[in-house]
Amino acid sequence: MVYHEKKLAVSGLMTGASPGQPPTGMQKPMKETAILLISCPDQKGLVAAIANFLHEHDANILHADQHQDAELELFLMRVEWEMADFGLPVPEFSHAFAPLAERFRMDWRLSLSSYRPRMAVFVSRYDHCLADLLYRHQSGELHCEIPIIISNHEDTQWLADAYGLPFQHIHVHKDSKAEAEKMQLALLHHHRVDFLVLARYMQVLSPEFIRHYPHRIINIHHSFLPAFNGAKPYHRAFERGVKLIGATSHYVTEVLDDGPIIEQDVTRVSHRYAIEDLIQKGADLEKVVLSRAVKWHIESRILLYANKTVVFD
Repeated sequence: MVYHEKKLAVSGLMTGASPGQPPTGMQKPMKETAILLISCPDQKGLVAAIANFLHEHDANILHADQHQDAELELFLMRVEWEMADFGLPVPEFSHAFAPLAERFRMDWRLSLSSYRPRMAVFVSRYDHCLADLLYRHQSGELHCEIPIIISNHEDTQWLADAYGLPFQHIHVHKDSKAEAEKMQLALLHHHRVDFLVLARYMQVLSPEFIRHYPHRIINIHHSFLPAFNGAKPYHRAFERGVKLIGATSHYVTEVLDDGPIIEQDVTRVSHRYAIEDLIQKGADLEKVVLSRAVKWHIESRILLYANKTVVFD
């Protein structure tokens, strides 16, 4: 359940999306909380004004974090509070918060922890990222629904079947890519998908496709760019004797591999590594980095600005 104001679109409860059923894995009972993400021009009195507003409605604040970008004179904040004794019904929040938001020229988004966003996964032949996401979802680590897995190959259908999740194979040919994307979008709309994860999906999405999900498509790739772009980057890095390999997760934009970075990680390698070792180490990094980015997105921990992100931990 997500409420957006000003430049941000509205989704979740206001679109009638269903929270769905919980996964079968072990989970701890969750307190229902509300999360408010704010960005606005930096100015005096912001923190006090927000805290006073929440106090007036009996909010018990659990977490509050903020960041100031001195160069852009921008204030960014994430605040989370319990809903148990909160005196303001969620449908009335926008109206009640509007005077404060207008006063400080805020862009803001409100979400509820009880809402399970609907995540579609796109995958090609490599299955390591998909397998990791499905396990974390089943175990309850990823508080979301997976209504559909879409692939341009059939290699990973066995994984979807193992977890009892719908799998759709849509062949993508260079001469019929637009038709394939229309089929993909129709599926996403049918399943009321909130965001997409490219789990080593080896196709470039068109600008027209991306415009349907602005800043709601998460991608993972190696961190050799721009040195070893294109095909077989691990092989080319091995030939150069690299000492560090890494992975990067980012939001997809119309400019290829240029979207706001969410998470990165690296590990050292040595001359003792064979190419197979290098690829395995890279796959391990990709899994961890992608799962972190997805989890933070689900938990409303990410604020975007100036083609970069602030991730509140």
